[in-house]
Order: sequence, then C-alpha cells, then structure tokens
Amino acid sequence: MSTQIAPNLKAKDFASDQTVRWCPGCGDYAILSAIQKTLPKVGVPRENTVIVSGIGCSSRLPYYMNTYGFHTIHGRGATIATGIKLANPELMVWLVTGDGDSISIGGNHLIHLLRRNVNINVLLFNNEIYGLTKGQYSPTSKQGVVTKSTPFGSLDEPFRPTSLALSAEAAFVARTMDKDVKHMSQMIERCAQHTGTSFLEIFQNCVIFNDGVFEPLTNKATRPDTVLYLEHGKPMIFGQNRQKGIRLLDGTPDVVDLSTGELGLDDLWIHDEKDPDPARAFILSRMGQHPDLPTPVGVFRNVPRPTYEELLIDQIEMVKAQKGKGDLKSLFYSGDVWEVGNTPINR
Repeated sequence: MSTQIAPNLKAKDFASDQTVRWCPGCGDYAILSAIQKTLPKVGVPRENTVIVSGIGCSSRLPYYMNTYGFHTIHGRGATIATGIKLANPELMVWLVTGDGDSISIGGNHLIHLLRRNVNINVLLFNNEIYGLTKGQYSPTSKQGVVTKSTPFGSLDEPFRPTSLALSAEAAFVARTMDKDVKHMSQMIERCAQHTGTSFLEIFQNCVIFNDGVFEPLTNKATRPDTVLYLEHGKPMIFGQNRQKGIRLLDGTPDVVDLSTGELGLDDLWIHDEKDPDPARAFILSRMGQHPDLPTPVGVFRNVPRPTYEELLIDQIEMVKAQKGKGDLKSLFYSGDVWEVGNTPINR
C-alpha cells in the first residue's frame, strides 16, 4: 500500500465521467457503488490506485473509476496486475474479474497469483453465467442448468471459487453478496487492509441471463435461514431468531437447534479465520452445496504470509551483495555470440 497520505476523498471522487453501461438492474451497479464508497476509507491516493480487468461484464469497471486502469485481454488480468505490482510495489492494485474470465480461460493465472501471494486485491464477480456473450454456461454454473450452450442441461461439476482459492493456499479468502451492500463494503475494506493477495468472491445477479440464481440467499425474508455470517472468534449462529447453530462432528458440519436447551454456545463451532491450516475453512466453503446447511459469507481465512514482491526484492538484494551489481551489456555479450550478415558484433 502507498505510504502517501491521501486527501479527504469521497465516493464521488472515485467516479469517472463515463456513462455506466450495464443492463438495468445488474448487480454490478451495487458492486461499483460499494467500491467507490469504500476506497476513500482505505486512504490511498487515486494516483496510486490501479484497477485491472480482463474481459466480461465485470471488466468494464475500470472505465467507471477515476483512478488508473487497464482493460486487458481475456483471462490475463492477473498477469498484468502482477507486472504492475512488481514494477511499482507502492501502488494499490485491484483485479476485477468474473467467473468466466478468471475461472475458465484465466484459471491457471488466478491460482498462481493466489499461491504466490502478490499484494493484489482480487474481486471475483460470480453470476454463474457468461453474461457478455449472451447466456452460455460458465465454469461455476450448477450441474443441470439449461443455457444457450447447454440446452439439455450442463453435465459439468461446477468450480466453487472460494474452495478453489483455499486450495491454492490463498492467505485471505472471503465471500459476500451484491444485495448486502453493508457487508460487501466491509469485505472490500478487509481486502484492502490485508497485505498479500486478497480474494473476494461476490455473488452477483445477472438480471438478463441468470436472474434470481442467488435469490434464497439475497432475499431478506429467507436470508436468515440460508446464510451464515462468519465472525472471527465467535460461534456459528444463524436463523430467523438466531436459534440455529453449527457444530463440527468428525469433520462434518451439523445444524443444531439451540431453542431446545440441550446444546448451548459452548457446543458450537467457533470460527477461526487465522487458523494456519486451511482445512476447516475449506469445509466451510463447501457448506452451501448441502440443502440442509446455510451458505457462509464473510472472511474464511486471513493469515500472514510474506508477499511475492517482498521475497523478490530480498532475493535481488542478496544476489547483488554476493555477485555485485549486474552489467546488462556484459550479460548480452556473454556466452556464445555470432555475426548476422556482414555486421560484426562488438564485444
């Protein structure tokens, strides 16, 4: 993060003069608003902030931010963002991507970014569909979903981005929803506060091609019984009257009824986002696949690790101390050289 002191900025200072071109009702509007409202709290000057994207509906976002930005190529946003961060570690770099952009064609780039722990904030908009190309199934689409490219139902087992990030040893992993703006803003701020790669999956509604895919989670009437808000150091409680809890039995989550008095808070699973072993966080990331279990949102994992750029700078300084400062010309003319045409190469 930049060490400069940012001026007293407001959300409108991060909004560009470009017309926002998303479908009316798209969840991307709420995400954009949350980002613009949260970045002033982070305290990094706009000239030290870079938004990078690949290809997809989400990838229009750099145009709408009054910061530096790169709208790159499909699936390659992670590589561009890594290059920016390594070239100038003082910059705060955000990678905005979608489930098609980063889980399909860019999947290998994403997992290597996460395992390397480059100090970049990844915001993955997951709407479980290819929206920009008009409604084909994506790597996160549920098995059996009928789309333009799967008219008889998808046969694929879907990727689950949060599980994937944890499997890649990501140091900070979180999840939120576009229709819970307060929670989403909190998670974006937590990402900015983390040193190293932060990964935030955002459930985002595509009103045109996959409308209502997250309705049981985002609907205020059903949300208390379908969503578990993770809080570090606190027991896992949910339900309309917070009468339900989660305990862990032999590695398997189990819903208990607290209203009977047979079990209390001491019997519940206490969330530990700082657990160095990602195994329990991975169990949490799979809970939403079971119809009897709530879907967790919040911070799954938050552990300190050296960043890639820190290790790289240390390694460069170590080699310079051992071998002295390099000479580029000597490097070019070392080893075998040859002449091209009649022009000799001077050594």
